[in-house]
Amino acid sequence: MRSVPNVLVVVTHDTGRHISPYERRVETPNLARLAAQGVVFDQAFCTAPQCSPSRASILTGQTPHTHGLVGLTHRGFRLNPGSYQRTLPALLANAGYSTYLFGFQHEAPDPRDLGYQNVVQEPVEERFHCRTVTPRVVEFLARCPTQPFFAMVGFTETHRPFSPTDTPLTNVEVPPYLPDAPVVRRDVADLNEQVRRADAAIGQILDALEAAGLAENTLFIYTTDHGIAFPGAKGTMFDPGLEVSLLARGPAGFQGGRRLPGLVSNVDLYSTILDLCEVTRPDGAQGVSLLPMVQDDAPSSRDAVFGELTYHTTYDPTRAIRTNRYKYVRSFADRPFHLPTHVDPSPTKDYLRDQGFFEPRRPAELLFDLERDPLERTNLAHDPEHQSTLESLRARLEQWMRATGDPLCNGDIPAPPGGQVTPLDSYDP
Repeated sequence: MRSVPNVLVVVTHDTGRHISPYERRVETPNLARLAAQGVVFDQAFCTAPQCSPSRASILTGQTPHTHGLVGLTHRGFRLNPGSYQRTLPALLANAGYSTYLFGFQHEAPDPRDLGYQNVVQEPVEERFHCRTVTPRVVEFLARCPTQPFFAMVGFTETHRPFSPTDTPLTNVEVPPYLPDAPVVRRDVADLNEQVRRADAAIGQILDALEAAGLAENTLFIYTTDHGIAFPGAKGTMFDPGLEVSLLARGPAGFQGGRRLPGLVSNVDLYSTILDLCEVTRPDGAQGVSLLPMVQDDAPSSRDAVFGELTYHTTYDPTRAIRTNRYKYVRSFADRPFHLPTHVDPSPTKDYLRDQGFFEPRRPAELLFDLERDPLERTNLAHDPEHQSTLESLRARLEQWMRATGDPLCNGDIPAPPGGQVTPLDSYDP
């Protein structure tokens, strides 16, 4: 077997960039260590602000409307049949890698259908929590596993519901798009505890890699699926919904404590991993390799990233393009500006409901100047001074939709037979 690196990917749930390497006020010393030793991608975004579609983009190298998983697997949505053969674990297994899943995944009812040869999941209620998954990963690494290996590690942290905490609220930092009310501050404090638990687990895995002598030849990636589970983030096309953490450490240039400012999509991880592992990319890969950015300090191959939402709990056909300065969002159905069914139950959600947060309707087109309006509060779609930008981004989004075969170009996208869709007038998911 040729000398190729191992790959170990840790994915947490609903974390966005709520970690200290992105200057969020929460203690994550192990992720800070990873950032200091590896590479941080400052502008990493997901293809979709909900779990299954985004995660499947990492595994298939395609946007959700191409790989077919446009909703959540536990609600009856599935990858297109041909997508199972192109997943990272399937391709790497065919290339001689041993492939492992530890803990959580949300891309298929049976993870073995995704190409994982070894599935390590405990038959207990809390089988996907850090405290259950991490010991299995540590044991695996301590056994000096056959190389090369590809291992995906999934934690349910930091998905709601959060465990209540009694931590002091003095140093809690409420995200700027939320009101700094006591109930919100306590909710963020409870999120912070979940983040700290995930960070501790990641520290144990990093230590186990080093103790086993595997750190130098293992690409370690930490990321998440989408933004945090708060109103205005998860389930929206705002930056807090689409932003993700992306930290990597390992051979082939993923070293040195560097920060890379270029735009990155999580669909790019597919091409990056395959290129690093010297595995030919299949036709239809829509991402770009990040290796030139990492190895040659080249600028990003992207001047834009794309986001989409079709089904989360409710049908909400939305598409977006984001450049370094502007974001254009197109809604293909009349919906509230913030759809409550997309928002997980929480004290913050109930507080904002009482403030009328879910009442305004969403315009069909949104245009934001992210340089002047980073919180995306001022819609410029009808501003005469920004019509050329609006028309350019609208045309580019439509071109991307046609080029990638987006079925939304031909009208509404039906749910699969038996798919569970929450009524539009519901408050709860």
